[in-house]
Order: sequence, then C-alpha cells, then structure tokens
Amino acid sequence: MRGRSVAAALLATGMLAPLPAHAQSTSPAKATAACNLSLGSVNAGGDHTSQGITAGTPPKATAKGIEAADRFAPGATRLHSTWTIEPEVPADWAHYGEVVLGSSMYQASYRTGAVESDAVTFHRIGGGWDQFSYFEESVYDEGAHAGSVAHTHYYGLRNDGTLFRWRQDNGWKAAGSYPGFSAVKTMALISQTRTYDTFLATTKGGALYTIRIPISSPMKPIVKQVRSRTWQGAEQLIAERCGQYGVLLLGIDKDTKSGYLYAVGHANGASTVINSLGKVPTTFDDPTYFRWTAVAFANPPLNGE
Repeated sequence: MRGRSVAAALLATGMLAPLPAHAQSTSPAKATAACNLSLGSVNAGGDHTSQGITAGTPPKATAKGIEAADRFAPGATRLHSTWTIEPEVPADWAHYGEVVLGSSMYQASYRTGAVESDAVTFHRIGGGWDQFSYFEESVYDEGAHAGSVAHTHYYGLRNDGTLFRWRQDNGWKAAGSYPGFSAVKTMALISQTRTYDTFLATTKGGALYTIRIPISSPMKPIVKQVRSRTWQGAEQLIAERCGQYGVLLLGIDKDTKSGYLYAVGHANGASTVINSLGKVPTTFDDPTYFRWTAVAFANPPLNGE
C-alpha cells in the first residue's frame, strides 16, 4: 500500500474534511459501524506499513501493506508519534512525524507518489530518549479564520514516572513537567481542545484512567479513574475519533500478538461507556505501532473527553 492508498482511506473515513457543524452526538453503540482507524507500524525490517481497522462486531481489518520500504534501520525505532499524511502538488504525498531512534528524537519526513518514494529527511531534536517509555504529539488547528486557535504540544513519559510537555514555538520549548506517573504502563491521546489535551492511560496493575492536561501553566494534570482493573494486558493503546463525542480504542497485547477494539464514549470517570467490539482479525507482531492522520486544520480533533 502506498501513500495514495492511505490518503484514500482517510478521505473515505472523512478525516480529510472538517466535521459538519450540524453533526449529532453519537453513542458508542451507534457510532461503531462508521468508525475507522488508519493504523501504521514500523516492522522489523524498518518499513512503514499501513492497515485499516473498521469497527463492528467483530471488527474488520484490511491486509497490511508496505507504505514505504526501508524507512528506518532494522530494529532501530523505539517510539513513534502519530504521523501525518498530506497531499502535495502535483501527485505526491508528504509523510511526517517524530521518531525515536536509539536515544535520539528526530522530526522525520519523506514523500511518496509520482516520485514513488524518496529518502527520509531527519532533523535531530535531542538526546536522552532512551529513558522514555511513551511519546506523542498533539496538533490542534482551527484553520485560518478570525479568532481561530492553533497550538502544538509534545508529551513524553520518562521511566521514573515524570510526564513532560513541550510546545512548538519556533522549535521545542519546555512547557512543564509533573511527577507521579510511575504506575502508568501506556497512554493514548483521546482529546484535543483549545484549553486542554486528554490521554487515556493504563496502569501496570490494570486500572484505566484519564489524564487531562490543561494548556495553561504551570502544568497540573487532572486524573480520573475510568476502570479499576482488567486493562493490564495492553502494551500499547491507539485511539481515533468515533462519532462526535467518543473514540475508537485499539489495545495491543504484544505478548500474544493480538489486538482488541473498543468503542469508548465521552470520558466521564467511572461512568464512561466502554463497549468491547472483540478481537481484531490480524496479527500484531511489529515492534512499533502508531496512527496515520490527516493535516490538522482539515481534520476534526480528537474529542474523547
């Protein structure tokens, strides 16, 4: 599968067009039939892959294809942010995001399409990332109109349980940190708004929490328990918008190489509705997984809380 195939999938799911203002609230049970996740991975050989996951009972999965071969050295990729795919003139597709190779963080990009595939361009951000277990980028952009808001934040969870935030302001600028998250096993971004970002996090003991991080400074996360147990099996979580007020959540169990799909309603602590859709019919045996998305100003933000 090439870049144009991922873009076609994004178009088909509405991710390259803003959500209509009249869109109605949708419960997880009703939203699942229309919800899709564009899943990416870096396989053992360093290839970028793409695969469509569709909600239903049971879920469906397209065949995994190679988006671009030999993007990274085999086995070098540790962490991967959500990656954006954007159309370029005349018929190319730009792919870009962040990646941790060894102990260094890079902003990386390449093109596919008429040129077929060019080499990856790397811009080194900094070192010390071998001490981090999680990383994600959150881009919020309301577009170019009067009163619009746009901001980009980066989040990293260090092995000692400290959660860090940076903002994009002509480069990375420190925007706060907060200790106390040593019990967290993995996280997924589920909400992006003018005033806060929210993550869904599992703990090593199996609990499920939301972590809301206001954009304001100093950084003071707001933590709410969603479930008290049974979530310890997921080594990685990936979320995509599902309906107006919810997310489609993929939990990947790397021990069994399996993935399970959930429709999660608007997060509200222990009252949050979570519908299990079942096991995804594909094998999750790649070292690193991530979400493909469209450019932020043309793409509805995550709105899970």
